[in-house]
Amino acid sequence: MKSARDQLDIVSAYNELGSFRAAAALCGTTHKTVRRVIERRNVMPAERPPRPKITDALAGLIAERVRASDGRISAKRLMPACRAAGYGGSPRHLRRAVAEAKASWRHRRRVYRPWAPVPGEHLAIDWGQEGKLHVFCAVLAWSRVRFVRFAEHEDQATTLALLAECFEILGGVPAVVLTDRMGCLKGGVVANVVVPAPGYVAFAAHYGFRPDFCEAADPESKGIVENLVGYAKSDLVIPAGGWPSIEAANESARNWCAEVNGRIHSEIIAMPDVRLVAERAVLRPLPSLRPAVAPIAVRKVDRLRTIRYGCARYSVPGDLIGRGVELAVSAGELVISVRGREVARHRIVGPGELSLLDHHYGRAAHEPVRAIRPRSDAEIAFCSLGPVAEAFLRAAAASGTPRLGQGLAAIADLGRAHGTEALVAALERALAFRRYGAADVRSILAAGTGTPVIRAAGERLAIELPSVPVRPLSAYAIESAR
Repeated sequence: MKSARDQLDIVSAYNELGSFRAAAALCGTTHKTVRRVIERRNVMPAERPPRPKITDALAGLIAERVRASDGRISAKRLMPACRAAGYGGSPRHLRRAVAEAKASWRHRRRVYRPWAPVPGEHLAIDWGQEGKLHVFCAVLAWSRVRFVRFAEHEDQATTLALLAECFEILGGVPAVVLTDRMGCLKGGVVANVVVPAPGYVAFAAHYGFRPDFCEAADPESKGIVENLVGYAKSDLVIPAGGWPSIEAANESARNWCAEVNGRIHSEIIAMPDVRLVAERAVLRPLPSLRPAVAPIAVRKVDRLRTIRYGCARYSVPGDLIGRGVELAVSAGELVISVRGREVARHRIVGPGELSLLDHHYGRAAHEPVRAIRPRSDAEIAFCSLGPVAEAFLRAAAASGTPRLGQGLAAIADLGRAHGTEALVAALERALAFRRYGAADVRSILAAGTGTPVIRAAGERLAIELPSVPVRPLSAYAIESAR
């Protein structure tokens, strides 16, 4: 076997001389060897198939995590999930696989087209939260006017009240109000189409705008207001360090909005307040009558299938345990609904009272019954006699029979001598006469079957009586002396 260097010398000699024998004489070998080296050199080796990688089984998991994190997840954070999926390789191989998945994701990533807003067309709203403080944000798309307020709840009444206040500040109503699929404004989803809540529909019809909802779990579709939420938190909420009340927080929010709307916006290179003057001409006019948003109380259903309202309890269906329900009072009745769908209706009751519907619990109310659970052998033998034995046991316990446990054992032993059927009949007779001792049952068994049997009272006996003449009362009057 010639070395690699010898083979290179043979190839060089053949290329220079062009003859097998001449190259063999120069290299000190045979012409057959030269021919084999040249033929092997001219044949291209077949391409080897790619070797499988240890991370191939995790390709789907890695691609999904990279997509979900928008290409930001690291191999170190992904390692526990891969170990749980059965990966036994080194961190180095996983880093390479994650890097390849990120490179592939960047080529398939979502492509954005800049949005050109139309004057008077869109208002985007959203809720944010910092600690226990809820932040309501709204942006008029074309003029970039920003509206920020604080609240303690994110219910429908608060959202619509703040939206109405925003319309007042803008001096008009846009054509479309864009929001995410927040629960207080969403009545349901059918085939990925959002059905607005009835209260939101009535509000939108009164002001004359069209409700619009973005895609689920897609904050990028309303990034204009998402940026405002983050900006309000970092520039207003966090530097302030908190406020003593909601009123003080909203006062700071008004001053902050006046400040940011009076500065040149970096995107439009203009002041939002100045642009609002031009956009206000194409906004829809405010209605002459402002609707008063009715307060809607929200309660959480407890494990007793009830909610509290006015220091009273009202029942709801059992499948709503742990969920929030909306309360409204109408014509002296409490209407309980979930996302606009009525689930229960009660008459208003006083504080401390209950209003329970039987169909919410599947049965009517009844007194509690303690189950009989025999433990000892004697108790098990006695209770095996059937319902009569259980009724006998309850009645004997209620009458305070002394040494009842020993008596049950003695009564159960009587079945060996007299049989189960006779013993059950004796227990029925003892129960009817309220005799609960073992000696009483033994006496009944000893008396046998000749004893009288108590029967329930039958129907009234109807007998036809003979008719007799009836004398008037005047016949018994005392005649006065003449």
